Amino acid sequence: MELKKHGRYDYSPIIERPDYDWPEGKRLAVYIGLNIEHFSFGEGLGHTPTNPGVQPDVRNYAWRDYGLRVGIWRVFNLLDELGLPACHLMNTAVYDYAPQIPAYIRKRGDEFIGHGITNSEQQGEYAESEEKVLIKNATSTFKKHEGKVPAGWMGPWISESHYTPDLLKEAGYQFIMDWSCDDQPVWMRTRSGKLLMIPYHIEINDSPAQLSRRHTADDFTGMVTGHFDEQISQCEKQPLVFSLALHTFVVGQPYRLAGLRDILTHMVNHKEANKIWFTRPGDIYKHISALPAGCVPGD
Repeated sequence: MELKKHGRYDYSPIIERPDYDWPEGKRLAVYIGLNIEHFSFGEGLGHTPTNPGVQPDVRNYAWRDYGLRVGIWRVFNLLDELGLPACHLMNTAVYDYAPQIPAYIRKRGDEFIGHGITNSEQQGEYAESEEKVLIKNATSTFKKHEGKVPAGWMGPWISESHYTPDLLKEAGYQFIMDWSCDDQPVWMRTRSGKLLMIPYHIEINDSPAQLSRRHTADDFTGMVTGHFDEQISQCEKQPLVFSLALHTFVVGQPYRLAGLRDILTHMVNHKEANKIWFTRPGDIYKHISALPAGCVPGD
């Protein structure tokens, strides 16, 4: 049997790559990615903390809506307390439903990441022409409200078709966060040139960890701090990216927020904090783009 190949990147063992530093000699680039999602009522896909109900599934819809009404503001407050930057993977439907949210992101000076229109759908199901329209509509909404388009994209449900990287490159995107295949950025091939893959760790993503795998809040705190501590050790040999993927309706719940406070405080006060670059994906892209040729897989 001949295996099908995606053709986006070649195999590259991390131990054989050139060394480089993050800005100011830092070794671990850390970013927080907050997923801000809005859903169609009574139809489509949706995260669920319990078994899905008969539509309209009020219990689970309202639980997700708590994330936009309450949870996100608790997370914003925590980030402000600790002085931490973040990026926000936002459905453009949020502009109409909760305009105060993008306004606060703007006030913080944080980064918007394209995340489709709604997480009630996933673009991997679409024909190429339909997906192109979805990307165009989401991108134009960001342009309308922010005066510019996002540099990066994360598909709703981390879903892609065979054409997604090509369509994103052609729509002007510079990096993608769907491919959780590495601890370092990797240049991917598209039919129109290179597109950077920035790591987005699915293992320490609060939604699959706590909703799908049923880890407790304490479990998640231990997983994330353990992952972080191990990467602090590993980054002596290679510059690495640590991403913390969060959802407003998951980590915004009070008992989980307490765990997030412990995680972020652990990072900020770490004994080897001098190795850490707290950043956003767009700045990672800018740094990688300025490195000499040959430093990054896919150059």
